[in-house]
Amino acid sequence: MKFLLLLIAVAFPSVSYAESCYTPIEAEAEQGIRIHSELMVIGLNCAHMADANGNNLYMEHKKFTAKHEELFATYEKILMEYMRRNNAKNPEKALHKLRTEFANKISNDAAEMRPDIFCRKFASRIEKATQMDNDTLRKWAAMPFSGHAVSKSICEG
Repeated sequence: MKFLLLLIAVAFPSVSYAESCYTPIEAEAEQGIRIHSELMVIGLNCAHMADANGNNLYMEHKKFTAKHEELFATYEKILMEYMRRNNAKNPEKALHKLRTEFANKISNDAAEMRPDIFCRKFASRIEKATQMDNDTLRKWAAMPFSGHAVSKSICEG
């Protein structure tokens, strides 16, 4: 039911919103994609580490992705629809570019630290994320992050 509401929000955006700003659900979608992209980089960089259950962190990221596959697909659809409405010639390519930017940001953080320090600082995010249900993950994605603002302003409505 919640996904149906998300899809309705995408299909029938309020006309009161300016074209270049994000609705709250679009901002949540971008943050959700950012979280997913960053966790992937953490998992890849820290694959050698095991979580509290003795599991490889990249494999834990893959389980997290499978568990929330429908939510991430919905977030991608929301962002591609936003991009389409804002004249992106290739919304899918624009989405991949956005994901790459997110992944590069945390990859740069990893490159500036020793691998053990990076993993000690960030690996716990995967452990926490794997415990989340969709509602908890959506709340995390909807929360504004200082230093990680969404790429568009939130529409005043």
